[in-house]
Amino acid sequence: MGVAPLLDAALFCALIGFGLPLQSSHIASFTVATALNYLLKVRSTIVAAGRTRDWRLHGGLLAVSLMALFLRGGVLGLLSLDWGWPAQASIVFAVIAGWAVTMPGYAAALSPDEARAPRRALAIGFVVYASALRLVYQGSVELLPEEAYYWNYSRHLDIGYLDHPPMVAWLIRAGTAVFGQSQFGVRAGALCCGVITSVFVFRLTRNLFDEATALAALVLAQVLPYFFFSGLLMTPDAPLAAAWAASLYYLERALVAGRSEAWWRAGLSLGFGAVSKYSIGLLAPVILAFTLWDRPSRRWWRRWEPYVAALLAFAIFSPVIAWNAQHEWASFAFQTSRRLAEAPRFALHKLVASALILITPIGVLAVAAALMGGNAGGNLEGNTAGSVGGDAARRKLFINLGVLVPLAVFALFSLRHEVKLDWTGAPWIAALPIIAAGMISTGTASGLRAWIRAAWTPTLVAMLLIYGAGLHYLVLGLPGLGYGKHIELVPVAWHDLSRRIAAAAAVIRTETGSSPLIVGMDRYAIASELAFYGTEASQSTLQTSSVHLFGGIGLMYERWTPPELQEGRTLLLVAWDPAELTGKEIESHADRWGPVVDDVLRRDGQVVRHYCHRVAYNYRAIPRP
Repeated sequence: MGVAPLLDAALFCALIGFGLPLQSSHIASFTVATALNYLLKVRSTIVAAGRTRDWRLHGGLLAVSLMALFLRGGVLGLLSLDWGWPAQASIVFAVIAGWAVTMPGYAAALSPDEARAPRRALAIGFVVYASALRLVYQGSVELLPEEAYYWNYSRHLDIGYLDHPPMVAWLIRAGTAVFGQSQFGVRAGALCCGVITSVFVFRLTRNLFDEATALAALVLAQVLPYFFFSGLLMTPDAPLAAAWAASLYYLERALVAGRSEAWWRAGLSLGFGAVSKYSIGLLAPVILAFTLWDRPSRRWWRRWEPYVAALLAFAIFSPVIAWNAQHEWASFAFQTSRRLAEAPRFALHKLVASALILITPIGVLAVAAALMGGNAGGNLEGNTAGSVGGDAARRKLFINLGVLVPLAVFALFSLRHEVKLDWTGAPWIAALPIIAAGMISTGTASGLRAWIRAAWTPTLVAMLLIYGAGLHYLVLGLPGLGYGKHIELVPVAWHDLSRRIAAAAAVIRTETGSSPLIVGMDRYAIASELAFYGTEASQSTLQTSSVHLFGGIGLMYERWTPPELQEGRTLLLVAWDPAELTGKEIESHADRWGPVVDDVLRRDGQVVRHYCHRVAYNYRAIPRP
């Protein structure tokens, strides 16, 4: 395959030299090189094997080619756009990355036994590819508004916040201290948490089943949507997933294997989970239910180890309690009484939809089949080494309760309250071992179980292709696809917006002699993104705030920039809709107003969306009557 990669790099350099955009040059050179490789090498192998009409084979080759394209696009974007390397130098490493996928991928697709899955090499390939995708794109994709908001947490470092406990802020602060104020610096903690989650999922599954099943569970922990993105994006779900996986591992060692030393590690894991996201508390009823149901485990009620573990978890969580006590229990109320006080709304269908998204429809069917099966999806009797009374029934009970108890809580809540997409993400960790057992089961299967087992390999490949295409789209774009106007959902133009607003703020600074307070007219998205990217664009710190200055909800911005402390300041308001910058209720908050300025955001020469801004002089916290 020596000719095709050389042609790939040479053609790319030629196209760049002729002035073609990076995206077009990259895709064109790869397509030509892949076609040449097919004609010179691959086609003869297919003909010799008599598989010219094997459309499954051709589909596999196409999937491998696309996976190579998306990975090399990430390498190219990282080196040329983020690191500032010349495109002609970047393409060398991008070509190497692409062919590192193509060569083993084609070999697997052309193998006559390629339908036998999951093979060890195929499983390792899935894990390596998913990890590589995250690594090369993690620093290139613009921050989601939530990530930028949590970065603002790290600028106001504390032991508690209104929305969440502080772990996400601590991790971002550590990441940016090491890697600088960059997208990768913000997300470095998520990458580490993803590794921790995968390690404990592997170890838990190996305890319950065997190493082959553990490898399959590792694939799931890398590829299923919730786990892929919790290891990519820096949100509270990243440390929550890591703590949940660690807690389950040590609880299994304590409750099922009967190892007393595992209790303090379980307490440590639960404590770290509690300072990550409050939902880790759903493991408490799992522990209670197991010890009440499982006769051998009742002895722990008379032992000191579980109580020390609980005290350790409480000690780690105590700073969050202290913060709430100092702030009128605001965060606890935000996550409990505030949600319970919302108007009744049936949302069970949304909970089901979230499960289909987080672990795929095949994953949901696999969990249902495993829980309804006689052996929880696999041979639970296969690994009893080191266990005290570690029989199959006890391990099955531990798995079932670990899955069903948290899900039952969310299901009951959804009968009368709204739910969020990510709420059931971490509880699915307990299901990964039984899903994996069903994937690799060597026993005979028929009907739904056989169909699920056969569907896993194409499902995992499809998910990796979706991730690769989506990440490529966000960094380099895709031919024929424009960019959606909702950049709060698809982050593609925050750099451009921040650059333009920083320029407008500089004009105001020259006019008034002081820097304006930039106010995003939504809860946190605009203010957070402008704070992150605007500082980079202006080479100075941009002060931002939220719509709470005009009577809206601003979450933590209400504490970071209280309205009464902004009296007399000049504000630069930024919104998506001009109507948000006009009207008596808004204009009564300032003595004088500038005109509404409408402008457009662009990406690769394409219009993404309109935005507007307006200057308010001499802000008043209490509006004029």
